[in-house]
Amino acid sequence: MAGSRGPDITQLLRQWKSGDEAALTDLLPLVYQELRTLARSYLRRERSVHTLQATALVHELFIRFAADGGMDWQDRSHFFGVAARAMRQILVAHARRRDAGKRGGGQVALDIAEIAEIADPSARVDVDLILLDATLLKLAETDPRQARIVELRFFGGYTVGETAALVGCSHATVSREWHLARLWLYREMRGAKPAS
Repeated sequence: MAGSRGPDITQLLRQWKSGDEAALTDLLPLVYQELRTLARSYLRRERSVHTLQATALVHELFIRFAADGGMDWQDRSHFFGVAARAMRQILVAHARRRDAGKRGGGQVALDIAEIAEIADPSARVDVDLILLDATLLKLAETDPRQARIVELRFFGGYTVGETAALVGCSHATVSREWHLARLWLYREMRGAKPAS
């Protein structure tokens, strides 16, 4: 992703964790735009009727981070990886609240064309976020790395190379695991029954 200032961000994250509020003030301009880009990527995968905006998602993310009392940030990659996962959790919670009153939860099965488009971060794909989240949790039980790769590639819009750096494995491994995970997701989601 854009804006590589790794050492500055890492140092500021550590200072913020140790209670330095000024570090947060310095950190925000360095990470805010990249977090908005990440949020837009997540929202692009949501149904077109989604009411949450990228700015609101980033703000809710920082509220969550502040409420957690500060993570033990290892580095810039760890920060953005945790941010990607937290955004997914926020959107799933939002989707559950929105769909709670609908019969069947308003779920729509993902078809093969949509699974194929997962690899294209610019594609507008309406996905049942609740079903995808449940399926990813199931995948994480058997293969946490594949679930992480899907989360970063599909939701975060990260390239194969960026995902490899965040996960800590080779480009070839990410490509192979990404392919296998998409096949597994398609099989699992195609057979999933909507919640009633």
